[in-house]
Amino acid sequence: MKLLRSLASICLLAAAALSVPTQEKRVHHQADLSDRAHDDSYGFQYDHEAFLGKEEAKTFDQLTPEESKDKLAMIVVRIDTDKDGYISHAELHHWIKHRQRRYIEENVNKHWKDYDKNQDGKIGWEEYKNTTYGFYLDEEFDDVEDKATYRSMLTRDERRFKTADRDGDGIATREEFTAFLHPEEFDYMKDLVVQETVEDIDKNGDGKIDINEYIGDMFSLESGEREPDWVQTERKHFHEFRDANKDGYLHNAEVAHWVLPGDVDHADNEAKHLIHETDTDKDQKITKKEILANWNMFVGSQVTNYGEDLTKRHDEL
Repeated sequence: MKLLRSLASICLLAAAALSVPTQEKRVHHQADLSDRAHDDSYGFQYDHEAFLGKEEAKTFDQLTPEESKDKLAMIVVRIDTDKDGYISHAELHHWIKHRQRRYIEENVNKHWKDYDKNQDGKIGWEEYKNTTYGFYLDEEFDDVEDKATYRSMLTRDERRFKTADRDGDGIATREEFTAFLHPEEFDYMKDLVVQETVEDIDKNGDGKIDINEYIGDMFSLESGEREPDWVQTERKHFHEFRDANKDGYLHNAEVAHWVLPGDVDHADNEAKHLIHETDTDKDQKITKKEILANWNMFVGSQVTNYGEDLTKRHDEL
């Protein structure tokens, strides 16, 4: 039974850290970026665990510092594509984008076998539906306490599957299945991402998001509790930035601007950040020596897939 997998397909990003508003997990940054606040003063382990999950992070934690440095050194050689002994911003940016793409590929591959039951290199809607909901479909959800939730999940998955299925033949190719799992990565799926976001937050069903729904999605005030400062800041953001036409609601276009900030290149920003923190002689490029001197920063970044690459063989990267 793969109902948890369906839930994962609905929730595109992992839960944010407690210090970060829950609402921020709805913002679909480029793949592989952590939902946690990027604050190096609190250590690099936060980014590491946010992306890997605590169980996978433990695998990396078993490496000694010297083992980590040795594996990081091999990765640096691969990043230096022109073999001049320096890592430029362009090379680091290219590598991080490469790791983003690999994450999506690996995620799709991980689930492909679960759903391609007849091993024909395609996944039909019926295959996906039966694998994910088969048991409950047979019983028409009669043994499920919250039947409406599972029926809603099925309807939502079917709509997403059909949207990803560009030729409408009821069968997903690998690319279409990738669009189904990672709709934020495909332009033709972005209207659906916005629609799903609105449906999640719009509790009164009027097709738009008011301030109470916006705040309620990330914070619920308990009796006697004082509203945190960050919630008040989010109220201000709603009125001053999110609600562009100042009508008191977020409509689809405004939600799109919020959750799909396409003009922000987070891989570029991280490359700049890593070079700034590591480039001791300020020549705008970094050497293996400079990287290894700051190895703990890199194993908590996208350069090593938040430490996961350090547990892989060289030929797996």
